[in-house]
Amino acid sequence: MARIKYYYDTETCKYERVKTKTSDVVLNALGLFSLLIIIAAGLLAVSRTYFPTPNELVLKNKLVDQEFYLTEMNRQVNDLKKIVEGVETRDDNIYRVVLGAEPIDKSVRDAGVGGSDRYADIRDKKLANGDLVIELSEKVDLLKRKLYIETKSQDELSRLADNKEKLYAAIPAIQPISNKQLMALASGFGMRTHPIYKVKKMHSGIDFAAAIGTPIYATADGKVMSVDVRFSGYGKMVEIDHGFGYRTRYAHMHEFAVRAGQNVKRGDLIGYVGNTGLSTAPHLHYEVMINGAHVDPVHYFYNDLSAEEYEKVLELASIENQSLGM
Repeated sequence: MARIKYYYDTETCKYERVKTKTSDVVLNALGLFSLLIIIAAGLLAVSRTYFPTPNELVLKNKLVDQEFYLTEMNRQVNDLKKIVEGVETRDDNIYRVVLGAEPIDKSVRDAGVGGSDRYADIRDKKLANGDLVIELSEKVDLLKRKLYIETKSQDELSRLADNKEKLYAAIPAIQPISNKQLMALASGFGMRTHPIYKVKKMHSGIDFAAAIGTPIYATADGKVMSVDVRFSGYGKMVEIDHGFGYRTRYAHMHEFAVRAGQNVKRGDLIGYVGNTGLSTAPHLHYEVMINGAHVDPVHYFYNDLSAEEYEKVLELASIENQSLGM
């Protein structure tokens, strides 16, 4: 039940009933409503300041997790950077040295990726961890650049290694006959007395004295270019092209064990020692040519000789005696 209010009227000396105006009711209601709004706004402000909403808590936790993962990724990228730098060091200081290639210039490896500001879009988004994202992006871009250069370097090293393997296989690095006692070397490279004309002439190979039928071996990998039979000069002869400018010639043979066009490996049987052509005794005349120029074959007998044996071969080859053939 609503309370009834009265006031004392001095003119009538009576208590009169208070009459409430509609405007007063409205004003009072508006005042109360305003007060309630102010109190609610204050409570909301305090709540938001000291008590985050569930959604804010979720977003805050997500930001914390994001920062953690970005920091962890940054650490892993730094570890990868160290690994790549280690590969680069081995590449420049070991692999390229062994394979005879120049190291890659540091300015090439550390070159930037270009662009005035590659990360403007990240800055424009004003991310909470924008600086960390940009730092990580810069490191990833640098790693991509380094890895790209390294893959190209590895491709080059692979080609060089393949060519080196082929080059080593093409070098005539063994003696063409079994010569364990080193006594078969009868005449060396250079000016020697001709066995027929008895004058000094250029002897463009070396002579191995051996019995007829002694096996002759290819001194390097290659392709048989010619299997020739002459009644003078070299007599029965085999010539092998080893590639990289190397050729070898085997003369005064008795029989052949290969044919023209056949591929051979170092140590393959190619024929037998004979006494054909312009020859005064059974022997093998052996020549090595590089880009068409004759060179001393003894300088290439390093695969099957010790240092002492090689010195002995050099000593025997230096004796200016008579050759056994042309």
